[in-house]
Amino acid sequence: MRDKESPEVTTHLEAENAHTDAATAHLEGLREELFQEIKGRVQETDLSVPTRRGDWWYYSRTEEGAQYGIHCRTAAAEGDWTPPQLEPGVPVPGEVVLLDGNAEAEGHEFFSLGAFDTSDDATKLLWSTDFEGDELYTVRVRNLATGVTLADEIPNTSGAFFTPDGTGVLYTTRDDAWRPDTLWLHRIGTPVTDDVQLFHEPDERFWLGAGITRSRRYLVIGVGSSITSEEHIVDLTGELTATPQLIWPRHEGVEYSFEHAVVDGEDRLYILHNEEALDFELVSVAASDPQGRRRIVVAHEPGRRLLGMDAFRDFATVEYRSEGLERVALLDYATNALDDVAFDEPLYSAGVSGNPEWHSPFLRLGYASFVTPGTVYDLDLATRELVLRKQVPVLGGYEPGDYGQRRAWAAASDGTQVPISLVWKRSFGEPGAQVRPLHLYGYGSYEHSIDPGFSVARLSELDRGVIFAVAHVRGGGEMGRQWYEDGKLLSKRNTFTDFVACAEHLVATGVTSPDRLVAEGASAGGLLMGAVANLAPELFAGILAGVPFVDALTTILDPSLPLTVIEWDEWGDPLHGADVYAYMKSYTPYENVREGVAYPRILAVTSLNDSRVMYVEPAKWVARLREAGASDVLLKCEMVAGHGGVSGRYNSWKERAFELAWILDVLDLAS
Repeated sequence: MRDKESPEVTTHLEAENAHTDAATAHLEGLREELFQEIKGRVQETDLSVPTRRGDWWYYSRTEEGAQYGIHCRTAAAEGDWTPPQLEPGVPVPGEVVLLDGNAEAEGHEFFSLGAFDTSDDATKLLWSTDFEGDELYTVRVRNLATGVTLADEIPNTSGAFFTPDGTGVLYTTRDDAWRPDTLWLHRIGTPVTDDVQLFHEPDERFWLGAGITRSRRYLVIGVGSSITSEEHIVDLTGELTATPQLIWPRHEGVEYSFEHAVVDGEDRLYILHNEEALDFELVSVAASDPQGRRRIVVAHEPGRRLLGMDAFRDFATVEYRSEGLERVALLDYATNALDDVAFDEPLYSAGVSGNPEWHSPFLRLGYASFVTPGTVYDLDLATRELVLRKQVPVLGGYEPGDYGQRRAWAAASDGTQVPISLVWKRSFGEPGAQVRPLHLYGYGSYEHSIDPGFSVARLSELDRGVIFAVAHVRGGGEMGRQWYEDGKLLSKRNTFTDFVACAEHLVATGVTSPDRLVAEGASAGGLLMGAVANLAPELFAGILAGVPFVDALTTILDPSLPLTVIEWDEWGDPLHGADVYAYMKSYTPYENVREGVAYPRILAVTSLNDSRVMYVEPAKWVARLREAGASDVLLKCEMVAGHGGVSGRYNSWKERAFELAWILDVLDLAS
C-alpha cells in the first residue's frame, strides 16, 4: 500500500472514491447548494490591506472566478504610513503585479505558493512553487525592472529568502525523511551546483529554519525539536559566510527564541525561554555576550504562557495566553512594563500580523472571533487608538448579533475542567434550551490551540440550526504549557478522554444528544477521532476524520518514514521503549478497532501526496473497521493534493461543501 506509484494502489484508491461517490450521490444537490452558499457570502473580487515595506505598499487581491491570489505593489509616498484605501474591482494607480498565482497554476491540478520575498532594494522577486502537494518547492527569481525571470532555478527546497544585498538566495533543503536540515547560499547567476552550504543539522530529531531579524542586523539559524531548540546568528555587518555564533547551547527540554533590539545604543537579544520556567520567561542579554548575564524582562508567571515577542526600534510586543485566550501587550524597553491591547468580546483571537518595518508609527494586528469576521487593525502607537483598516466582508446580509458565542466547562475523568467553546444562531434558542444538532471539533496535540475564528462555510451549518463547538482538550496549548504536557507521551490518553468528557457534558446538559452529534478532527485531530470512535462509539452519530494519523504505532516504529524520528518527542519512542510501545498500542486507532461494536458513520478524507500522514493510514483503518463489522465507513482520497487538501479557493469550497453535506446528512438535515 505504501507504493503510491503502484497501479494496484491507484486502482484500490479509485475504487474507494467510486464507492464514496455512489454512497453520497443523494447529496449532490445539497453539495451544490452549500457551495453556492459559501461562494455567495464571499466577496470574490477583493483586496488585502496594503503593508508598507521600504518605498512600496504590498498587497494581494482576488478576482471573481479566479482560484488564486494576485500579489501586487504600488509606490508609497515618503513619510506616508496610512495604507491606501483600495476599492475591490477598481484599478489601483501605479499597480505593479508581482506574481499572478492563476498564471503560475495554469496547466497544473495542484498549486501551492511557498516562499515569497522581494529584495531589500525592491528590484528582484523570489518565489517558490509546489505542483504536487508534497511540500517540496522550486525557487525562481525575477528581475522586477525588466520582468524577466532569471535562469536561476533551485529545486526541492523548504524555505527561501534573499540575502540583504539582494545578490543571493538563502534556502533550506530536506533530507530523505523530509526534515529540513541544511541551509545553503546561492549566488544569483551562478550554477546551483556551486551553492555554498552554510549550516547542516545532523541530528535527525531536529528541524532547521532560517531568517533575518526585523532590524536586518542578523541572519538567524534555528534548529529545534518539539521540546528543545538552539539558535545561531551571523552578524550581517560582516561576511555572510562567517561561522555562526551560538546563542545558548541546546539543553534537552529547553526551548528558546530571540529578537534583536537596540536599547540605549547597545545591541541586545531578548530571549524567550522555558529553562526552569514552565510557561516561559523573557530575558535580555548583550548581543556581544549572549551566554553572559541575563536581565529578567518579563518574569515567569504560572498560567500566563508567553508565546512570542516582536522587537521594533522603539518598542516591542509580547504575545501571551491567559485564561484560554491570546493577548497582545506592548513592552516598554526602558521600564519593561507591559500594556495590554484591549478587545471587547469575551472570546476572540488577536495577534501581531505582518509589520516588516523596523520603525513605523503603527502596529498591524489581526483579530477575529467566532462571530466577528477577520479584521485588520492598525494600533496608533502615539494615541493607543485601534484604527480599523478592514473587516472581511460577508455578503448576504450577515449580522454578527444574530449569532452567539460562549464558553462552557466539562469535568474530565480526573476532575480537570476542560473548556468548550460554542457558537450558534440565536433564532434557534440558547444552547441547552432544547436538544439541538451539534458539530464538535477537536485537535489536542503539539501545544496547538484551536482559537476563536470566523468561518463563512460554518454559517451554512449554523443557519440550519447546528451548534458548532470546540473541545479544547489537553495536548493543545489553550490553558498553558502544563495543558500540553498533560496530553502527550504517556499522558496522551487524556486528550481522548477529555473529548469524550466534553461530548458527555453537552449531552448531559441537554445541548445535544448522541444521535445528533458529529465529531471532527484532522491530522493529529484525526487520531483523536479514531481514538474516540473506539472509546465511545455510542456517543456519536458520525465522525469526520481528515488526513487522520490513525496507524500511529506502525508509523512511529519506522524511522525510515518521513518525520518519524522528529515525532518521538511528541508521542514517545516505541522502538526503544517497551512502556511507550505498550501505551501507544493501547490507544492507536487501527490497533484498537473493536469487533461487533456499532460504530457511528465515519468519513475519512486523505490525500495521495500527503508527506505528513500517508494515505496508507486511513486506507488501512477503513478496511479494518469494515472487517470488524462497521456498516457505514467511507474513504475519500484526493489524488492530486497534500496534507492541506486540494488547492484553489473554489476547489477548497467544494471540498468543504462535500464534508458539510455529509455532516448534515448524518444530522438528518440534508433535506
